[in-house]
Amino acid sequence: MSLSARLGYDPLNQQPPAIENAEAAAAAQHRYRSAGRQVADPVYDVRLRIQRRLADELGPTLYTNRANTEELTERVREVLNELLAREETPLSGTDRARIVKEVIDEVLGHGPIEPLLRDPSITEVMANGAKSIYVERYGRIERVETEFDDEGHLRRIIDRICARVGRRVDEASPMVDARLPDGSRVNAIVPPIALDGSSLTIRKFSATPLTVGDLVSYGTLNRQSAEFLEACVRGRRNVVVSGGTGSGKTTILNVLSSFVPHDERIVTIEDAAELQLDQDHVIRLESRPANSEGRGTVTTRDLVRNSLRMRPDRIVVGEVRDAAALDMLQAMNTGHDGSLTTLHANTPRDALSRLETMVLMAGMDLPSRAIRDQVTSAVDLIIQVQRFKDGSRKVTHITEVVGMEGDIITLQDLFVFDFNADGGQLHTSTLKPTGVRPRFVDTLAMYGVTLNPGMFGATPAIGGRW
Repeated sequence: MSLSARLGYDPLNQQPPAIENAEAAAAAQHRYRSAGRQVADPVYDVRLRIQRRLADELGPTLYTNRANTEELTERVREVLNELLAREETPLSGTDRARIVKEVIDEVLGHGPIEPLLRDPSITEVMANGAKSIYVERYGRIERVETEFDDEGHLRRIIDRICARVGRRVDEASPMVDARLPDGSRVNAIVPPIALDGSSLTIRKFSATPLTVGDLVSYGTLNRQSAEFLEACVRGRRNVVVSGGTGSGKTTILNVLSSFVPHDERIVTIEDAAELQLDQDHVIRLESRPANSEGRGTVTTRDLVRNSLRMRPDRIVVGEVRDAAALDMLQAMNTGHDGSLTTLHANTPRDALSRLETMVLMAGMDLPSRAIRDQVTSAVDLIIQVQRFKDGSRKVTHITEVVGMEGDIITLQDLFVFDFNADGGQLHTSTLKPTGVRPRFVDTLAMYGVTLNPGMFGATPAIGGRW
């Protein structure tokens, strides 16, 4: 597009000059609409004016008294209606309702993304700067028309989220992990690290946690494998959930945690509290970054070591990604059977390699054989989760850690996702037993847990060992 054409464009006209490339045209249309939005929208100035008057009217009440959110929301709504009644600009009923909604979202919620967070069909909200917001809906990423006013507006929302959980983000500490009150995971990164403006990523968590029945209905698990996993948790087997980013590891961990008997003491350790356990005897711990003076850091490894003094029956670590793996393995090997954790890896074999690497990060000069012995004696089961191109999440492997053959850890698949079922159709593919029975069946019996012999099939199938 020529310079003269760009100079001659009127943002109020809402019609950008023609562009031959369809994708470029769509992007240009979005930019031009954004450029003209504030000019063409008479409600915008009214909303800003009403919002300033609201802040003058209620003052610090908006930010210091959050104990009763419903009561505060009702009070804000009353004041807004009074301010709108005194507003001289003629407004329709629709405009008034819109102003009330947007101002409440701005002062009590998360600004323009608040409706996205309330939408149950959206599982992730991604702001790539103030003017570019994407969401994940039903496993697919799409762009939305929602925008922040400017970079300063986005930074205020990020600061508000961080302040509520005692975190900070600034030029000295430009990255932060936080959470929303409902447990949704938040990551923010700001300039100078983020070159194109601040980035905000929110992974939503359902108000009602997914159950094992939900996972079976979605095809993530089948009934056989779900019953087997429940038996393993009740039988105090140590389980590692492995998978890539966004594959559903934490969801699986949450479901596994629900199988823990209510009479056991559980300690959960996370970077940002996400697990939603309904047991009564649960102690939730959360790591803490350094303060503005560079002090006060409490790492996941510190919490794992401290949890050993808290008389836990089970230790649940949201994710191991560093030297905390060594302490987690030590806990699993010293009487805390039935512990659960997650890590990032593409296959069960890779999960073991990552564990070994993370143990070495502890700075102890341990031989590989000693580390593998620790892993073998600590980990009983690896659950591999994968996110497919269509957005679906599936458990692809349930693998038992058998032992050592020389210097190699021996694995055997108990359930494997059959990609060839019904002609390779992903939505009809499912986990299938390999015909191999786990070697810890007798150990499960010690805890009063028995397995149906038909659960594993009659003969070895795909990916198993006889």
